[in-house]
Amino acid sequence: MQYRRLGSSGLQLSALSFGAWVTFGSQIGRDESRNLVAAAWDNGVNFFDNAEGYAKGRAEQVMGDVIADLRLPRDGFVVSSKVFFGSAEDPAPTQRGLSRKHVTDACHAALKRLRVEYLDLYYCHRPDPETPISETVLAMDTLVRQGKVLYWGTSEWSGAQIAEAVAFARANHLYAPTMEQPQYNLLHRQRVEQEYAPLYADAGLGTTIWSPLASGLLTGKYNDGIATDSRLGQPSLEWLQTAVLGEPAADRLGKVRRFSALAAELGESPAQLAIAWCLRNPNVSSVILGASRVSQLEENLRALDVLERVDAQDWQRIEAIFG
Repeated sequence: MQYRRLGSSGLQLSALSFGAWVTFGSQIGRDESRNLVAAAWDNGVNFFDNAEGYAKGRAEQVMGDVIADLRLPRDGFVVSSKVFFGSAEDPAPTQRGLSRKHVTDACHAALKRLRVEYLDLYYCHRPDPETPISETVLAMDTLVRQGKVLYWGTSEWSGAQIAEAVAFARANHLYAPTMEQPQYNLLHRQRVEQEYAPLYADAGLGTTIWSPLASGLLTGKYNDGIATDSRLGQPSLEWLQTAVLGEPAADRLGKVRRFSALAAELGESPAQLAIAWCLRNPNVSSVILGASRVSQLEENLRALDVLERVDAQDWQRIEAIFG
């Protein structure tokens, strides 16, 4: 395993991390969740990602139970939560968003579900148009000073919104956001590579990126259609299918088919190759992997080996497909 600093902070994250989105508390049972966390830990993963909105809080509860059951040392792992969507089935106005109240209540609830005394990373899961950024920064600063959060950041915020938060924090001697959690993959690049570019040096921003495989699209498993038992084939995730395939879907699928063919020519797994491509970006602090089976997770963890094998010329050939 490789370890990378989270932006300009001193925190070292595993270059590949493990997240609970759409699996823990819903798609897979507790036993398999335990097996996945154990496999990740045994392979050097030290960052486990979660959110209040994942399975309405059940994902955090399962992860907390599993980590406690495995007796992982608290000083050896990093765990996150995110606040915005709420965990209630039908959240009231005070049960969602980024107001001081919900940011605080959600932190306390996440601590209880995850069975920890502090959150290593705490993200604002989306920008909140109903709450001034200054209020959210002040709420996060309070939690950091109370020792309940070590680093706070954002997820899917615009570069301008992050810059505003950083400027307010600096002007008022408050803790500024340390990290952003954006989507980043071969099909979704502009924000990480261009919009956030000024923030890496100026604000010391780190990134913990999600969906390196574009929800499985870059593995090539949808090249010949969408199986009903796949993630994109589930009725409850129709919105995800639309978001991943885009319009027109044939354009993206054509690129992915060419990418899969190139991976085969190189003797590499498309999934490992796509994850390794993300790792090539020095501004990526950690790539969050999702998996529903241990074999799937272990295969994707081998992307670090691919990073060493593929040469510059072949990376250029990959760039040409998606350019």
